[in-house]
Amino acid sequence: MKEIFTRRSIRKYKDQAVNQEQIQQMLRAAMYAPSAGNEKPWHFVVMKDRDKLNAITEFHPHTQMLKEAPLAIIVCADISDVKYDGAFWVQDIAACIQNILLQAEALGLGTCWCGVYPKEQLVEGVAKLTNLPEHIIPVAVVAVGHPAEQREVRERYNPNRVHHEIW
Repeated sequence: MKEIFTRRSIRKYKDQAVNQEQIQQMLRAAMYAPSAGNEKPWHFVVMKDRDKLNAITEFHPHTQMLKEAPLAIIVCADISDVKYDGAFWVQDIAACIQNILLQAEALGLGTCWCGVYPKEQLVEGVAKLTNLPEHIIPVAVVAVGHPAEQREVRERYNPNRVHHEIW
């Protein structure tokens, strides 16, 4: 799958909307992520409102690209009825976010994954802005748009990071 090797974080976007079909495809891909015990703890807030996108940049210092991005997908976890004492929902949501990034790349869109959880100040800011219920935790803000930059793809495979049987 070439998208694994070509995807890069994009921080500059064209003034061009992401269409509803593209949004649907990204969310569908997200919901095909694996999850522990088939829990599927994910929920999404699709945000296009320019004032709200800009508001995120005021309390989250690493989201400045939202000033240009036409869309953000806020990926959240429902922790109201988690399995396994809540041990795996973070991994489930991470897999879900990765699927969004890869599907966006396949659609010719750019993305940037901006972490929120577990930083309390960021969690509170996103939760308040989006009126989340207490049992819904915002995990990440994913900026999405048509890229206005091209980032160099470099080889990342490092055999020194691979260990067989023991360290």
